[in-house]
Amino acid sequence: MRSLILLGSTRLLVGSMMAFSLFLLWRGHNEPGGGFVGGLVASVALGLLGISGGPGAVRRMLRIDPRALTGLGIVFALAAGVWGLLSGGAFLEGLWITLAGIKLGTPLLFDIGVYLVVIGAVTTMILTLEEQDA
Repeated sequence: MRSLILLGSTRLLVGSMMAFSLFLLWRGHNEPGGGFVGGLVASVALGLLGISGGPGAVRRMLRIDPRALTGLGIVFALAAGVWGLLSGGAFLEGLWITLAGIKLGTPLLFDIGVYLVVIGAVTTMILTLEEQDA
């Protein structure tokens, strides 16, 4: 039996938790935080949504299989490493470009990969456990 109060409050919390996870991701390549911590916060938000609305609610919100999200994250992290090799440097060497006055670099690309891997892996575990109980 699902609680309407929990479901209503979860809808408010999930949005703010996802926004906070993106904040942690963005600032993490310069300060504490980053892809791992941001991914954990996003996974907790998705877990809360799963508890209140069921696994179907999580799958509808993600719109992509969590395992595919994990694979996409690995591709992003590897791309950050290979970029350094292709530029004549070492694997995972930090490279930066300026886009619209904002410095972006391979550390952020790597953090995005870690973020996606953590969300995909943790959400896969949570959904597997929730679907076993159903």
